[in-house]
Amino acid sequence: MYAIVEIAGLQYKVEKDQQLFVNRLAGEAGDEVKFDRVLLTDNGTINVGAPVIDGVTVVAKIVEHVKGDKVIVFKKKRRKGYQKSNGHRQQFTKIEVASIG
Repeated sequence: MYAIVEIAGLQYKVEKDQQLFVNRLAGEAGDEVKFDRVLLTDNGTINVGAPVIDGVTVVAKIVEHVKGDKVIVFKKKRRKGYQKSNGHRQQFTKIEVASIG
């Protein structure tokens, strides 16, 4: 069984006991979070919401908060002496799907 769920504005295909990284969520490690914006479920028969399926939620547990790899942003203009360097590390939350239904 799998489901397509919307988490923080992005859509993810999730299955039971799957671990995935999503954009930073509020809460501490060990907390349970529920997502009620389930767009599609498949447990032998496919149910498609319009836009969401009522009464179906995905329950997940926050495993940890992590940072992504560093991305270097470098800007330069030829022959002008202009150089600018900047970096960015995205904040992620690692979650484990406990149940769908």
